[in-house]
Amino acid sequence: MKVYKFSTLPTLMENNDFLVKTDIVEKKFLALRDKICKSFQDLENAYSKKNGLKKSKFKKNKWYRNKEKNEYGGGLSSILKGNLFEKVGVNISTVSGIFPDNYKKNIKGASKDPRFFATGISVVAHMNSPFIPAAHYNSRFIVTKEAWFGGGCDLTPTYNQQIVKKSFHKLLKKFCDQHNKSYYNKYSKICSDYFYLKHRKEERGIGGIFFDYLNNNWDKNFKFTSETGSFFLEAFLYYINKDKDKNWTQKHRIKLFEKRSRYV
Repeated sequence: MKVYKFSTLPTLMENNDFLVKTDIVEKKFLALRDKICKSFQDLENAYSKKNGLKKSKFKKNKWYRNKEKNEYGGGLSSILKGNLFEKVGVNISTVSGIFPDNYKKNIKGASKDPRFFATGISVVAHMNSPFIPAAHYNSRFIVTKEAWFGGGCDLTPTYNQQIVKKSFHKLLKKFCDQHNKSYYNKYSKICSDYFYLKHRKEERGIGGIFFDYLNNNWDKNFKFTSETGSFFLEAFLYYINKDKDKNWTQKHRIKLFEKRSRYV
């Protein structure tokens, strides 16, 4: 899915080393997308079969940017509405172009050269079962006159919030510590602050990690960013499998709806 056009890329990207690196990142995100979609589809199929329900499959939609406006690239959105997964979106994109004058000042490195390249993957999952947390994950690699990684993951349970929070953050800390002992405290705080609902004086969910402008060591940053996706998938599958067969009632669903309404 090579969708960028070299003539629009920043000077930094015209270096062969960075051309190779962007290709590596894009392929890693594509492989992760395929793995996530297959894992979710397999779970959905097994759940539907076990419960005698009609199977649902991911519906895919390709999109492209407007070349006439010097906007290149595109992406693929994969949406599943099923019996286990109420709605999950797995989206991936690789784009390049030129930031408008009124926007480039807000982006690192773009004020010097408004051309950019970006590739990324994101997942948002809402489950039918009130006992399985909603989940969010994204990772991205952005290039202007500078280049950096960003991303993160978090959960929003309706039930057993403190139990899930304790176990999830224990897993998160173990994962982060494998890369850098300072990552967990730093990035979990950023996530908690980012998803804090000021008008309600509460966190949206139980937090997770959130990082951006990671550019001090390309190899280590790429490894951490890509493995964040693998961590997210493994952890989320654990919570799905743990409670996917637990019975729930409409009363439980109402509490789930009330929880979702508090996101706003």
